[in-house]
Amino acid sequence: MKAFRLDELEAERAANDGAYLQFLRERNMSVGLYALDAGQSDPQQPHRQDEVYFVVSGRASITVGEETTTVANGSVVYVPAGVPHKFHHITEPLKVMVVFSPPEG
Repeated sequence: MKAFRLDELEAERAANDGAYLQFLRERNMSVGLYALDAGQSDPQQPHRQDEVYFVVSGRASITVGEETTTVANGSVVYVPAGVPHKFHHITEPLKVMVVFSPPEG
């Protein structure tokens, strides 16, 4: 079994000065923690993998393709591979669990 604590993952992500920390990589998927501060720009480009976002905390809007919705704690968003997407109008610091399938990279 592999088990993780969100507070420890967040500390590791912050210590590495990055917005993203991949903490699990398996044959068919990878999982990471992504964080953006209020007002920050999301530099993402489309990925070659399908992905699912689970919003752990914060508040923002996300645009996937031509659709936009507001997300907050507990929101889940699916993004198909190759589709442009960005978080924006981040009004509260955003922490998002990201699942890629197949694994990112």
